[in-house]
Amino acid sequence: MLASKVTTKYQTTIPLEVREKLGIQQGDMVAFELENGVVRLRRVVPLDVEYAKALAGTLSEWASENDEEAYRGL
Repeated sequence: MLASKVTTKYQTTIPLEVREKLGIQQGDMVAFELENGVVRLRRVVPLDVEYAKALAGTLSEWASENDEEAYRGL
């Protein structure tokens, strides 16, 4: 088991072994997933902007006047 102390500001150090296993570097984001009293830590993978732009072009089927009217109040 690996452990790390929590500071008065509720900060902690991610142990080296965990950082290496998850590929966490300085400046990376991490996510905490809670499920049934268990916390999972994972490295957040940055959004691939080029992929998102390419995907956006496929969503035009939902860009009609009817869609704008139907979803306007959401």
